[in-house]
Amino acid sequence: MASDLMEIDDSLYSRQRYVLGDSAMHQMAQSSVFLSGMGAMGVEIAKNIALAGVKTVTLHDTKQCEAWDLGSNFFIRKEDVSSQRRRVEAVCPRVAELNPYVQVDASSLPLDDNTDLSFLRKYQCVILTEASLSLQKRVNNFCHTQQTPIRFISCDAYGICVRVFCDFGEAFEVSDPTGEEPKEIFIQSITQDNPGVVTCMDNQPHGFQTGQRVVFREVGGMVELNGSTRPVTVLSPHTFEIGDASQLQPYTYGGFVVLVKSPKTFIFEMLEQQLCEPQVLIPDFSKPEAPLQIHAAMLALDRFQYKHCRLPNTGCLQDAETLLKLTEEVNTTLKNKAPVNAELVRCLSRTSRGTLPPLAAAVGGIASQEVLKAITGKFAPLQQWFYLDTIELVKPLQSLAVEEFVPRGDRYDGLRACIGESMCLELHKLRVFMVGCGAIGCEMLKNLALLGVGLAKSSGEVCITDPDLIEKSNLNRQFLFRPHHIQKPKSTTAAEATHDINPELRVEAHLNKVCPASENIYNDSFYSSLNVVVTALDNVEARRYVDSRCVSNQRPLLDSGTMGTKGHTEIIVPNLTESYNSHRDPPEEEIPFCTLKSFPSVIEHTIQWARDKFENAFVHKPSMYNSFWQMHPSAEAVLQRMQAGESLEGSFQVIKLLSRRPIQWEHCITIARLKFEKYFKRKALQLLHSFPLETRLKDGSLFWQSPKRPPTPLEFDLKDPLHYSFIISTARLFAEIHNVPYSEKDLSEEVVTKVFSSLKIPEYRPSEKCIETDETAKKPDQIKMPLSSEEEREAITQLEQAITTNKAKPGGLQMCPLQFEKDDDTNGHIDFITSASSLRAKMYSIEPADRLKTKRIAGKIIPAIATTTAAVAGLVALELIKVVGGYRLDSFKNCFFNLAIPVVVLTEPAAVKQTLIRNNMYFSIWDCWTIFGHEDFTLSDFMNAVREKYGIEPSMVVHGVKMLYVPVMPGHSKRLKLTMQKLIKPSADRRYVDLTVSFAPESDGDVDLPGPPVRYYFSSDGKAR
Repeated sequence: MASDLMEIDDSLYSRQRYVLGDSAMHQMAQSSVFLSGMGAMGVEIAKNIALAGVKTVTLHDTKQCEAWDLGSNFFIRKEDVSSQRRRVEAVCPRVAELNPYVQVDASSLPLDDNTDLSFLRKYQCVILTEASLSLQKRVNNFCHTQQTPIRFISCDAYGICVRVFCDFGEAFEVSDPTGEEPKEIFIQSITQDNPGVVTCMDNQPHGFQTGQRVVFREVGGMVELNGSTRPVTVLSPHTFEIGDASQLQPYTYGGFVVLVKSPKTFIFEMLEQQLCEPQVLIPDFSKPEAPLQIHAAMLALDRFQYKHCRLPNTGCLQDAETLLKLTEEVNTTLKNKAPVNAELVRCLSRTSRGTLPPLAAAVGGIASQEVLKAITGKFAPLQQWFYLDTIELVKPLQSLAVEEFVPRGDRYDGLRACIGESMCLELHKLRVFMVGCGAIGCEMLKNLALLGVGLAKSSGEVCITDPDLIEKSNLNRQFLFRPHHIQKPKSTTAAEATHDINPELRVEAHLNKVCPASENIYNDSFYSSLNVVVTALDNVEARRYVDSRCVSNQRPLLDSGTMGTKGHTEIIVPNLTESYNSHRDPPEEEIPFCTLKSFPSVIEHTIQWARDKFENAFVHKPSMYNSFWQMHPSAEAVLQRMQAGESLEGSFQVIKLLSRRPIQWEHCITIARLKFEKYFKRKALQLLHSFPLETRLKDGSLFWQSPKRPPTPLEFDLKDPLHYSFIISTARLFAEIHNVPYSEKDLSEEVVTKVFSSLKIPEYRPSEKCIETDETAKKPDQIKMPLSSEEEREAITQLEQAITTNKAKPGGLQMCPLQFEKDDDTNGHIDFITSASSLRAKMYSIEPADRLKTKRIAGKIIPAIATTTAAVAGLVALELIKVVGGYRLDSFKNCFFNLAIPVVVLTEPAAVKQTLIRNNMYFSIWDCWTIFGHEDFTLSDFMNAVREKYGIEPSMVVHGVKMLYVPVMPGHSKRLKLTMQKLIKPSADRRYVDLTVSFAPESDGDVDLPGPPVRYYFSSDGKAR
């Protein structure tokens, strides 16, 4: 990606391409960036923009490495400090390692109020960190006044407060403000009025805003609208006006609208103008005045530094009062202001010499995204200030002695200045379990290393697990990995890299998946040894499982996730908050079977159809084939049993595969051609035979109207690249599963033409079979469907022929199932799905998707970028400190953000819900009642024990999905005499089971009362039997 002529390296950048798009990627590859200051914030930004793939980045810094830097800069090592290297010299080669396509230069020349700034003209973006306000103003003025403005960003981090400022010039054009993909909104009706009103099908929300423009497609009757663009006026979530439609023909049926994306121009003011009247983003609506309060306090801090040539001394009350007085003075000069927050100012004064690495990581991620916006024009830029504080973190520490915060000459001095020595020691002792070592996992490990979490000398530990190996596509955002790590385990590699950042850490790396199957490793005693669990996972089910284990074992859980520029964090604390499982997102809507099979309306349907075809032909059928022949010793034995009238499950499908098994490349080409005929011609002809174009429903409306699209049969044309691609990719995959060899020459058009010259395509005869139109119908299981006597006879005949022609020898009874792999461009998997999906789309007049989009949808790829990952991991690590400190609920913050818009929303976690049982007796998800039994303990003993211990009468006992005791069930009263061992049948190493128990209501006729799970221990000491 060193130049615009170079292709984008999809094997490296694929996940980021889905976030930014190719145009932005090419612009980045031609952009040069200047970044000054290699402190905590500077190195974060350097990492993120190098991973993103700019052309060149110049890192600038004039300071030497100190012990202090080891706790805030993850690219500085002990030897850099001892050899007194310049920070930029230490950092530059390590940043350069992140991306071979990015040129990274180092500069340590002075940059001050006397420097000639003309050297900045070669850069498209300039970022200043750790710079004085006067220098920020001077550089910003220079950048803003260039003929083509140089985009300017400044960032500052002082203790608990951070700020980001952006100035991208007086007319900064953004090509795509949101990055959201416009959806096709199907139309129910359009009125022939002035103004015409559009109603969306099935009251589907359109998501438009008044003033936006939409384009119409495939409208029946009111055909003048097709291809036209009209501004909308929103009436309701599912209706909108489109201007005068009274002179158009009457609307009859169908059609859809799509939002037209329009560029937007943003106007920026210079820093000098924005100081008095700042335009700020509000991240926390529980304290909306905070950004303006921090603005005044940090400007006062700038004045303090200018006046005293230093920052306030840690714990110095006089400096704090001086800063407060300066803040009040500054506030009087502001046009846009809020009341001075004295507590915030004092906390800023006390911590300003310190560094909170997670805060720098979070805001560094946000600032890095602004750099990418500046050089690509992709996404709406920050206007113009972003402020964030972590006062909740230091509020409870204000009463500590000043000695807690003074420097001790080690790597933790910056952190100590913010949270004190006692909290640092608690972090050192921490025992953390982190599940997942992908992008978030790498960022979290970096934060844990800088915080000194889990030090060996303090008996702390960070245990990490991830079963995956490193792939090239991971290198774009999993920054602990390098090209020579590809195909090595993520967890062990990440552990080694973390040890390089902080050799004092104890990191134990596992290769296990955390799931019910690994509960022998991650058992209750394992969880009881932990202080906190961190998830760095990419799927909901795994999160739900880990959450259930944390609730069961009363352990805090810190969760986060990303999708493109969106990120979220969730903090789960025993007895304070709800758990992850307390809220359930609606399940992902499945595409109806009949839609996939016969009536696709959008490109997602055709891609899923192609993906299903791949799975069925190249994974499921070969696996089923192998399973069948593993169960049955030979074809002759199967034939004998079938001739004797025995019905063997799956035999019909397996024998059909055997009889059609290709043994030469020419056969594979022939199969591919017949598949083309079946999928893209005969399917259309059959549908149109079953439902001619004029078909009407019972209510008189047309059968073929939106969202149903009538198909058009495709005539095969070898000269059409799409047709040729389908034939070659399909033939290759059939050859692979049947172990048929082929050469590069066999893929040529010449060979294919020769095969087709002697191929006769059977004549199409329409069938009278029923085509499913019910959207609630499920896909039938072909294997379990009973065979007709004719099908059985056909199978026997085919098997006899296969045996006679030697197809049924042991070698022919084995196939090679494929495993879908989206990231290998040489295996033909995505080639097949792209060509099959595009042909089906063409058949149904659907706009086809390119290979990149097809790969994303078929591979269920989650768009990802390093900026978002850095931000969520930083925010989570901040909350980790609060968990360790045992803070109150109102101190914690969950976060949702979308860096594209940009919006950041911090909220207090939901308090745990207390459920009333009766008489002021409550329980929550964190409660668990316990009963200790013994070998002869009966169900009756259990129920009596619950009654005696908790004063409430059990009415029903359930274990998982098994009902142990329900009074109304026949025979259940006899179970009261059975032992718990006999009823539950636990494994030998099982110590307990959690039972769901309902309780008798206070009066007859009422419903049973809920209660917490009751944990029944099989022995009186709770140990395994």
